[in-house]
Amino acid sequence: MQFIAYCLDNPGMAEHRRTHFATHKARLLASPLKALIAGPLTTADGATRGSFFLYEADDIETVRRQVLEDPFNAAGIWQTVDIFRFENKVGSP
Repeated sequence: MQFIAYCLDNPGMAEHRRTHFATHKARLLASPLKALIAGPLTTADGATRGSFFLYEADDIETVRRQVLEDPFNAAGIWQTVDIFRFENKVGSP
């Protein structure tokens, strides 16, 4: 199954993001739960507003643990974290 995590930042988190980025990325790369897609959500002017992830996992709780234990969440960068099951309908009958 696939799941998305849609995480929006608290206001004024740019410096906090830079401070915690290395540990955030290292954890993503070392995790047995691999993100198929991962990256920042940005505004039209390039300001980072949050994070987006697409995971392949057996269940939503595994994804929830991965995201809630992320250094960005632990540091209070994310204001909201939403996780949903994702069904890719492109190319399906």
